Amino acid sequence: MPSFVDRVILHAAAGDGGHGCASIHREKFKPLGGPDGGDGGRGGDIRLIVDPSVTTLLDFHFHPHQRASRGRPGQGSNRHGADGEDLILPVPDGTVVLDADGEQVIDLVGAGSAYVLARGGRGGRGNASLASARRKAPGFAELGEPGEQLDATLELKTVADVALVGFPSAGKSSLVSVLSAARPKIADYPFTTLAPNLGVAQAGDHPPYTVADVPGLIPGASQGRGLGLEFLRHIERCSLIVHVLDCATLEPGRDPLTDLDVIEAELAAYSADLSNRPRLVVLNKIDVPDAEELAEMVAPELRARGLPVFALSSATRRGVHALSLALAEKVAEHRAAQPTQVATRVVLRPRAVNEPDFTVSTYDEGFLIKGRKPERWVLQTDFSNDEAIGFLADRLARLGVEKELARLGATAGVDVTIGAVTFEWEPTLSGGALAAEIAAANAAAADAAAADAEDSRDGTQPASPSGATLGPRGSDDRLRTSVRLTRAERMARAERGRVLGEIQDDASDLAVSTLERDPDS
Repeated sequence: MPSFVDRVILHAAAGDGGHGCASIHREKFKPLGGPDGGDGGRGGDIRLIVDPSVTTLLDFHFHPHQRASRGRPGQGSNRHGADGEDLILPVPDGTVVLDADGEQVIDLVGAGSAYVLARGGRGGRGNASLASARRKAPGFAELGEPGEQLDATLELKTVADVALVGFPSAGKSSLVSVLSAARPKIADYPFTTLAPNLGVAQAGDHPPYTVADVPGLIPGASQGRGLGLEFLRHIERCSLIVHVLDCATLEPGRDPLTDLDVIEAELAAYSADLSNRPRLVVLNKIDVPDAEELAEMVAPELRARGLPVFALSSATRRGVHALSLALAEKVAEHRAAQPTQVATRVVLRPRAVNEPDFTVSTYDEGFLIKGRKPERWVLQTDFSNDEAIGFLADRLARLGVEKELARLGATAGVDVTIGAVTFEWEPTLSGGALAAEIAAANAAAADAAAADAEDSRDGTQPASPSGATLGPRGSDDRLRTSVRLTRAERMARAERGRVLGEIQDDASDLAVSTLERDPDS
């Protein structure tokens, strides 16, 4: 059974929105009670929050499928459904979220950092919310919007101050055990450490610092050999890299200098960002015969490279205290030089002002409509209700979809796809007239281009005829010839009506007075 997991694939499903309710108020002696269907509740979100008490992704290894609760449906008497509860998932500090394509979405560093991984769906509106002056008693309601469903990869990059790197069996786990209270597995065979071990150490008056034991690296670790590729990511956040070199190895072709060059080459191949990270060298196992002499021989050359060198023995704890003090000082200096750490901020990227609400493109002898609004409207439409379908057509027409289809030459009966729904386009009265007018304009433009090239228009992008409208809001039964008067025209018409009214009143008064004088007339 694994005890440390630093990479998991999380299948997240946010809560669906609750359906709206289509209800009519019923009360004695009130036959026209009106619509009173309530709205559905919002689906719950899935949120990732950094919890300092969590150090591994083990919970998601056993429970990779996470689902938030859905919103409750609306009810009659204007009772709205309850919102679904958000699902809070605690993650370790240093968790990186990757999308399905492997691109980094966010890097969660710092206690309290939060990110909405999947958003819940909107609740559908009830018929009380859909009522308007033209649609006083809707016989339908909107469906709840489905919540987001996605597969995200969570990677843990350990947030430690000191990273111990070196060949297998170099004594890294033993060093962690003497520097801190950690008790990692220690044995006399390679790859004893199969997961990074963390320990908290303190020396002198310096604040505590954390030490990470990275599993043994070998040549080719940056390309996937051994265990290095799985755990090299844990070195990226460390403030100090400590090379633990085995001075008592009996393997042919190995010595402290060669081991250092190999490990440095693997670190450079994995990430160029580690080149400026401060280094420190530990010559380990000097309690073994001839190991102390080898350490004294290579120490001057290592110092010539600008590397601080410490010779010690984890078994006898010789030189461990001096190393611990040096590590504490280096970490304190690095912390003082770093800016104040703040929680990860989520960047909001609002939609551009000139970004269109939808796009129309040809697709398999039909048309494909993409856009946040049309796709959401289709998901919220109950296609078993004719009135709901008419409401959807009206919304698409007001958005300009019908006009764009007519401009692209769509004819009645052509397939139009929005999201997962494909239907045959039937233009409304305004849409059909617009399509005919655009076709006539295209033909006229083609004739003009043939007659006079200088005055011709571009036949591929014909201009829409002036005055073309998509019909009034809420209905499609009025003709395109109906116009909306300006304020000045309305005032002039009202004045004419007032004058005509006064003339009619004067004529009525004259007729009454005439009858009173001569009843027989």
